[in-house]
Amino acid sequence: MAGGGIAVQSAGGRNYEGGLTGFVIITCLVAAMGGLLFGYDLGISGGVTSMEHFLKKFFPSVYKKQHNDSDKENAYCKFDSQLLTLFTSSLYLAALIACFFASVVTRVYGRKASMSFGGFAFLVGAIINGVASNIIMLIVGRLSLGVGVGFANQSVPVFLSEMAPAKVRGALNIGFQMAITIGILIANLVNFGTAKISGGWGWRVSLALAAVPAVMMTVGSFLLPDTPNSILERGHTLKARNMLAKIRGTDNVDREFQDLYEATEAAKRVEHPWRNILQPKYRPQLVCCVLIPFFQQLTGINVIMFYAPVLFKTIGFGDDASLMSAVISGGVNVAATAVSIYCVDKFGRRFLFLQGGMQMFISQILVGLMIALKFGLNGTAKLSKADANVILFLICLYVAAFAWSWGPLGWLVPSEICPLEIRSAAQAINVSVNMLFTFIIAQVFPTMLCNMKFGLFFFFAGFVVIMTIFVFLSVPETKNVPIEEMGTVWKNHWFWRKYCQDY
Repeated sequence: MAGGGIAVQSAGGRNYEGGLTGFVIITCLVAAMGGLLFGYDLGISGGVTSMEHFLKKFFPSVYKKQHNDSDKENAYCKFDSQLLTLFTSSLYLAALIACFFASVVTRVYGRKASMSFGGFAFLVGAIINGVASNIIMLIVGRLSLGVGVGFANQSVPVFLSEMAPAKVRGALNIGFQMAITIGILIANLVNFGTAKISGGWGWRVSLALAAVPAVMMTVGSFLLPDTPNSILERGHTLKARNMLAKIRGTDNVDREFQDLYEATEAAKRVEHPWRNILQPKYRPQLVCCVLIPFFQQLTGINVIMFYAPVLFKTIGFGDDASLMSAVISGGVNVAATAVSIYCVDKFGRRFLFLQGGMQMFISQILVGLMIALKFGLNGTAKLSKADANVILFLICLYVAAFAWSWGPLGWLVPSEICPLEIRSAAQAINVSVNMLFTFIIAQVFPTMLCNMKFGLFFFFAGFVVIMTIFVFLSVPETKNVPIEEMGTVWKNHWFWRKYCQDY
């Protein structure tokens, strides 16, 4: 087979010629670097907001709470500052708005154009934050970072799903989540190192180094081809067929190209994708593109990821210990995402969703019980080293479960279930819901921790139960199904088939 491809077959749908080529692997790896943008920011913000010099310069009220020697100081409330949380959460508000503009850019100009603009916006934000001298500059920089995240998260998962053969679409798409987890781990390591810089300017290095993944994303996007779907969507039929032959490693792509052409022609007849997605026949996709990102954030994972150092410091870890604990949980995150890459096309999406949900529930309940027993309601106790290690172990169990289930699948499933005529609109909805609830949770978490105390972990555990039931009843298996034939999955579903007879 030309191109050194690995032959793949599409169980559950048509078998297409060609397979996984080195060209596809390289392009998907480059595209997945967009996840570094999101991951680096998730990891860097929590570490920076736990650095004393950063707090003293921009958030002096929080700094004073940290140095209150009173034994009656409630540990749950040390970081309860709306201005501090606005620094973290403003990015996600900007990403929410940006993803709607990204939807238009992705559809009209192509996936790579959206990735290029996202990388450039992130680069501008990194520079502004690195040289910030006041809180306004910090927030403006975060807003620019948010635009970059919105464009990248809208375009990269779609790009990966469209480039990959059906048999390995899950593994290649999870490359995006792997890049996110690597970005988080790198950010945690950077924070651990910059916190030791004498002179109190380590936080500037942490924030400015966001320019590195931004440059990688921007330069990489210029080197990428566009997907056959996107090329055909813009009317270049021969170019699209040639690109399909190149990424499949064979000239015998007539069958797959015909299916792609028919799907594109159907999409072109849709003048208003935002109005179209509200039609009853697209109800399953709309519900999943709203509820899956909603539930992904209600797992509570971003409380752990971008507030990990703050959370560990709150429950009694020292400064270095809190940053190192974040590094450990970040390493678990990367390793568990690698497990997902291996398992997602072998065992399927539903298995990982359900197993991960059960493990997250158990670990969150145990963390809540441990903190309740040690801190009670007043939050004035101190953790022993043994207790701290047990809590860290349980949090790592929780992070691992998320990293091989709701983490990657929260991006994979919405990007692969939608027909071309609503794909950009559906992905915009997916990203906007994700960013909206990331913003809300980032903004209210310190206040929730102050008021709900250890009950916060039970709160998220309750939502894990609800989302696991939702997956069991409402999310079909999409393993190995070609993306253009996904309608058959909904037709055969016990509940959704009543909406899908028009496919």
